[in-house]
Amino acid sequence: MTNLSQSDPARTIAMGRTEFIALAAALMALNALAIDIMLPGLQEIGASLGVDNENHRQYVISAYLIGFGISQLAYGPISDRFGRRKPMLFGLGIYILSSIAVVFVPSFAGLLVLRFIQGIGSAATRVITVSIVRDIYGGRQMAEVMSLIMMVFMVVPVIAPGTGQIVLFFGDWHLIFAFMAAIAAIVTVWMYLRLPETLHQEDVRELTTSSVLQGFKIVLTNRVALCYTIASTIIFGALFGFINSAEQVYKGIYDLGAWFAAAFAGVALFMALSSFLNSRLVGRFGMRKLSHGSLIGFIIITFVWLMLQLFGPQPMPFFLFIIMFALSMFQFGLIGSNFNSLAMEPLGRVAGTASSVIGFMSTIGGSLIGAAIGQAFNGTALPMVAGFFIVSVAGLGFVLLGEKGVLFQPQNKPTH
Repeated sequence: MTNLSQSDPARTIAMGRTEFIALAAALMALNALAIDIMLPGLQEIGASLGVDNENHRQYVISAYLIGFGISQLAYGPISDRFGRRKPMLFGLGIYILSSIAVVFVPSFAGLLVLRFIQGIGSAATRVITVSIVRDIYGGRQMAEVMSLIMMVFMVVPVIAPGTGQIVLFFGDWHLIFAFMAAIAAIVTVWMYLRLPETLHQEDVRELTTSSVLQGFKIVLTNRVALCYTIASTIIFGALFGFINSAEQVYKGIYDLGAWFAAAFAGVALFMALSSFLNSRLVGRFGMRKLSHGSLIGFIIITFVWLMLQLFGPQPMPFFLFIIMFALSMFQFGLIGSNFNSLAMEPLGRVAGTASSVIGFMSTIGGSLIGAAIGQAFNGTALPMVAGFFIVSVAGLGFVLLGEKGVLFQPQNKPTH
């Protein structure tokens, strides 16, 4: 028996740490599911709804990410006022209903609108789940738990494209959205039955314009939180850029066909493995040592990859491409959860608003960077690889700004 509701110390539920991590990961994984499961069906979606330009198929992802990013600004302040459970259930309801509606959509424009709405619902799973984790854990313990959540979360990109491919064996692309709705419904029931309210009573904030603006000010004027948020945003832009271009790279350049899902899963496994290793190592070495070292590794690997892409054979042999990509994503797995925890660490008193602002910036900024990388696709992997290297260098610049030029510090310095 584990007490997860710190607002009511007498309340205990039959949920241990393992189940909590699994549920939190499942909630966050609904976002990854909404992106990755449809990748094998993008070509069919385009053909079915009359999309001639193959780059325009990427809008199915971009529309979702824009809705997902913008609406995060609302969920944080709302969850700081009304608690975590009700806003989460509301968002899950939107996710389920919009997924069902896509099954009957008659046009590509209608699909994009519903994907935008689906993103609005899914945003609750990102913002509020991170807030719940911050309600319960802090410091390196939060980073450890977030790493385990991210490890389970990363399993979704491993299995989602393959699952989407399997679903397509039984019907057309509409079935993918029906499947999404069914999975979300199961997770919703699990959350409703098992997860109590976690917001501390003393941390409830009034939902007024002044209180919301004050919460945003707290987030945006904390140098460490802001710089790590921007760094995370830039780095996530590389991931979104790959997701936008994945089908064109794997199927168009390397002609993988049905093996697309397997290649996608192989790289995601490296990210899941690095998230697991982070959960084992962060308590010993700390968030900064691991994430700073991995960011430098990311820069070195992507620079070598870019040189090979520029001066090596064209296209780059697939075995070499996948090795460089997997090594890059291994570093990414050590960066993501630690940067998020470092941004959230000083902001426990406004966890909902903090998660909201950080999620908004990282998603909207990352999706715009990713869209730019994706739309630059020119039949080669060069725009994607160059994008990876550029964002890694820019990310390091903001980390140095946040840490006042000194890497590998063991803990936060006071910020004013």
